[in-house]
Amino acid sequence: MTSGRKRIATAISGLALAATIGLVPVSPAGAEPDIEDVQARVDRLYREAEQASERYNETKIELSTLKKDLASLKADQEFQDRQLGWVRREVRESVLRQYTGGTLSVVGQVINSGSPSAFLSQMSTMSNYQRIQRGIFEEYEAALKALNLRKKATQARLDQLGQAREQLAEDKATVDAKLADAQEALEKLEAEERDQILSRGGLRAPSDVPVSGRAAAAVQFALSQVGDAYVYGAAGPSAWDCSGLTMVAWAQAGVSLPHSSSAQYGTGTHVAASDLQPGDLVFYYSPISHVGMYIGNGLIAHAANPSAGVRVSDLYSMPYVGAVRPG
Repeated sequence: MTSGRKRIATAISGLALAATIGLVPVSPAGAEPDIEDVQARVDRLYREAEQASERYNETKIELSTLKKDLASLKADQEFQDRQLGWVRREVRESVLRQYTGGTLSVVGQVINSGSPSAFLSQMSTMSNYQRIQRGIFEEYEAALKALNLRKKATQARLDQLGQAREQLAEDKATVDAKLADAQEALEKLEAEERDQILSRGGLRAPSDVPVSGRAAAAVQFALSQVGDAYVYGAAGPSAWDCSGLTMVAWAQAGVSLPHSSSAQYGTGTHVAASDLQPGDLVFYYSPISHVGMYIGNGLIAHAANPSAGVRVSDLYSMPYVGAVRPG
């Protein structure tokens, strides 16, 4: 009996130890998910989706540049092809003249003329003719090399285009998968808890922001979008992603920006956090994958995520990297 009790006690102790180190669950299988865990997971998924979305935006910019390069290369190739065609005709005619004996008949005529001065003059003409022939063949060789270089450059751009299109599809699939995972996590919560996550962190938009000059138009536009939806890759008119909002906002002031947070960081003048003015663009995370607009008083307007939409937040509500003043 005593040994049986010892075996039971040992078994219970083993289960307790296993639970402690995570080998068996310590909570009931049907327990509700912890709201803080879900919040952390949703935030992480939104961050990963935004990173993929910004890569998508960058690849679209690259794709546009590659298409322009390709059009230019094709135009060069067509021009070089026409040049080569002209040189080929010259070479063909030159070869035909040689094989029909045109050069020899000229020599025979000079010799038969019996005039030394005429002979010397004709020899000079023949020398010039041969130099022209050599020039034609050299031009043909150079044109052929140039055309081959154009063809190789064109093919390289075509390969890059294919890779860029594949990257677009990959990034889009990543965004869709992360969003689906986030939505699945939210759906496991009770309605009240889900609303708590979706409504967190938003601040009231200020009614008056002291700003002048071109930045005023950008700030006013960004603030007028507060409450709009967040959609990855969107740039208005009623849905935005982070770089789409700042791009269109500054377009109201006549300043052109790329649709990419990391690309926007490379434009304008970099400013210190202590020198921020309303309208400045502020950037977050490393590598950079989020951008907002500073509106003064330590606040930013930004397209946050699909749950929050366009909202006002604290300047340091995310890992701050730096700021740029467009224009």
